[in-house]
Amino acid sequence: MKQLHADVVIIGGGTGGCAAALACAKMGKKVLMTEETDWIGGQLTSQAVPPDEHTWIEQFGCTASYRQFRNRVRDYYSRNFPLTAAARSALYLNPGNATGSRRVAHEPRTALAVLNDMLAPYIHSGTLIVLTRYKCVRAETSGDEVAAVHVRSLDTGDEVVLTAPYFLDATEEGDVLPLAGVEYVTGSESVSQTGEPHALEGEADPQDMQAFTYCFLVDHLEGEDFTIPKPAQYDFWREYQADFWPDKQLSWMGLVPHTLEPVRYSFFPDGKSFSLWQYRRVIDRSLFAEGTFASDMTIVNWPQNDYWLGSIIDVPEEERIKHLENAKQLSLSLLYWMQTEAPRPDGRYGYPGLRLRKDAVGTEDGLAKRPYIREARRIRAELTILEQHLSPACRPGLTAEDYPDSVGIGFYGIDLHPSTGLRTYIDIPSLPFQIPLGSLIPVRVNNLLPACKNIGTTHITNGCYRLHPVEWNIGEAAGYLAAYCVEHGVKPREVRNDKQKLEDYQSILVQAGVELKWPSIHAV
Repeated sequence: MKQLHADVVIIGGGTGGCAAALACAKMGKKVLMTEETDWIGGQLTSQAVPPDEHTWIEQFGCTASYRQFRNRVRDYYSRNFPLTAAARSALYLNPGNATGSRRVAHEPRTALAVLNDMLAPYIHSGTLIVLTRYKCVRAETSGDEVAAVHVRSLDTGDEVVLTAPYFLDATEEGDVLPLAGVEYVTGSESVSQTGEPHALEGEADPQDMQAFTYCFLVDHLEGEDFTIPKPAQYDFWREYQADFWPDKQLSWMGLVPHTLEPVRYSFFPDGKSFSLWQYRRVIDRSLFAEGTFASDMTIVNWPQNDYWLGSIIDVPEEERIKHLENAKQLSLSLLYWMQTEAPRPDGRYGYPGLRLRKDAVGTEDGLAKRPYIREARRIRAELTILEQHLSPACRPGLTAEDYPDSVGIGFYGIDLHPSTGLRTYIDIPSLPFQIPLGSLIPVRVNNLLPACKNIGTTHITNGCYRLHPVEWNIGEAAGYLAAYCVEHGVKPREVRNDKQKLEDYQSILVQAGVELKWPSIHAV
């Protein structure tokens, strides 16, 4: 069996995995990163989710390398596309002119191109090896150490044994944790466990997780007909309505997440209602020379295709496959409903001109390569981040918990989508927060670190630590930590619990452009 060795092995090439690989390679360490699909980038690419960011992202509140990624996205369009004069002179180009927190909404394949370019110097030099379409299948352990991770090629079936002093789990679902026997939690904790105001009353529910979503990308050509074949489960989804939902799921109705009041969406912008078309639009054709794009392009990651009828984590394989297929059928049924039956403002029904852009997501069925996973397995960590650490309702004075072991910062509301326990939204404010190093350190295992959404959060706080800039920061901090530990022959928990080592490590982060504290002057 083939064996490969590196200083750091990263399992999972998503947003956090790429940031971790970049950090390790910058430190001169030999890195090996695997990815289950043929696209690195995770949320940004294979899951087709344009970045969700905070109010101050253009000025502060992210790492220097994440800012470089955003700048390169804008530069990609400036270099390769005929922008209008106004778009070219815009201070902060937003290719999709999406609404809300999507300030640099762009196509998934643009993110892929940018990430490949950012990693290229290290790949070309041999510092970084990337194995795409490899899935982790087994881990070897020795006491409190991970000795090896076995990955299998999805193309040939061949197994490769990966060894390293340090392993990072950057998979979308925390796949390495059960294989390596790392202590972890899933689902919703109870109030008795965490004391969180919004935790479950009564018993915890490990299978109560946020909905996941198969995103897809469409454009619209009025007068054309791109209607897909009727999906096999269309009749079911056409009639389905959850008890907590105000109408059929395939409708223009939804809920205002923070008030739970019913809301009627508009499809295209009408100046009156919340436009789903504009919500995650990734190409606004008005920014480009006439004729460049025949239509705007938008990502469909909406309340209507959130799938909450079952979990895909820690369930039998046949159940996992069933829920993945059901989620695909929901997304395809939403598209078919929009093409054939959706009410229009002009009194007609259906938008047959909606075209599924398979090319834009790189798949035959037109759905993203992977579902958008909002909630993964989470390590049992030296420090677990609680709602009480960052909720303004719990913390009079408008400051979140100040962690002396901070490895970064982030900001997003505590935003939980409906869950597989058939619970509705939990959408409450948070304060600008830090990422504590303790949340990256498992309670027992010495040489495995989480590098994305699998840090020591709860079901509640996962809702604000799961977005793109924070996942990138987590991965980057984990990458620098693994490289530091390799270089100095120390363990991560030693770094956290030794004042001098912690300061040395944090100084590396600061020099790399990782912000450890929020500016003292900011508004919430």
